[in-house]
Amino acid sequence: MAGPRILTPAVQAPAGYGYEMEALERLGAEIVECAPNEAAFIAAAPDADAIYAKGMKLTAAMIEAARKARVITCATVGVDYVDVTAATARGIPVTNCPDTFIEEVADHAMMLLLATHRRCIEQDRMVREGRWAEGRPQLNKVPRLMGQTLGFVAFGRVARLVALRAKAFGLRLLAYDPYVDELTMSALGVVPASLDQVLSQSDFVSMHAPDTAETRKMLTAKHFARMKPNAIFINTGRGPTVDEAALIEALQSGRIAGAGLDVFEVEPIKADNPLLAMPHVILSPHNASASARFDEARKRRAGQELALVLSGRWPMSCVNPTVLPGSGLKRWQPYAMERGPNS
Repeated sequence: MAGPRILTPAVQAPAGYGYEMEALERLGAEIVECAPNEAAFIAAAPDADAIYAKGMKLTAAMIEAARKARVITCATVGVDYVDVTAATARGIPVTNCPDTFIEEVADHAMMLLLATHRRCIEQDRMVREGRWAEGRPQLNKVPRLMGQTLGFVAFGRVARLVALRAKAFGLRLLAYDPYVDELTMSALGVVPASLDQVLSQSDFVSMHAPDTAETRKMLTAKHFARMKPNAIFINTGRGPTVDEAALIEALQSGRIAGAGLDVFEVEPIKADNPLLAMPHVILSPHNASASARFDEARKRRAGQELALVLSGRWPMSCVNPTVLPGSGLKRWQPYAMERGPNS
């Protein structure tokens, strides 16, 4: 008897599925590739017992065609390329990797904070361009880091690790997240606050919200207007959560002092984006999660999630957990996942 058939769009150069198969081999599972377009996927979908999403947009029509599919697994934190609403309507759990890369992302967020605060890139350019004498005068205008306030917009897993790192630097910590209880925050030395309090009181605002219908363009011009003129904005969450035009205007007008950005509204960033010409903005190419263990860790996790569901058990991570009680899958862990793909 043939084992489970897992369908995946071949959106990357073939590299084999050795890491995923470590968990799937005992089930006799087979990972089958199709061309990375909607028509090819729909044609192959009826025979699929599971879908291994790899970044290609997964539409409602594609999900509807996968009549036998028991799970949609993403080897990423974000699941914004999957129509989760359509999957939920079909009762299909959508899994992700919310905790596999969180240490790297927290390190990256803290790096952007420190580098923007101490004008790292600007100072480097001064040295390279023979403007040595300009370095100290610039930093003489920068307040010391200890005692300043870092505010979080959303307080999921990554933000909590950033809080642990920031506490060691003597920062005061605030957080806004209506889905996280106050005890979780206070246990980490973080003061629960409203969004307005975070924006108006913070010297650094770190954005960690996932990209959902609820959070899209969550921060707009009126929010940047509430921030301090010396404030630095950090975003290692998702670009679409911020009105980028409003952020650019806030930076150009001096409404806020700087930014450290790993994510953007349009990726890759376009060559005419004004952010590229701003001296006190540090940019990275949406790679905060990257490290030498990136591919191995996420592929193993994807294989584990697929194997759990295909063997009749709840996944470890589920971004639409309301489908699980009626799924017929066996609950083996004590608690369901927290809300959201970027918690």
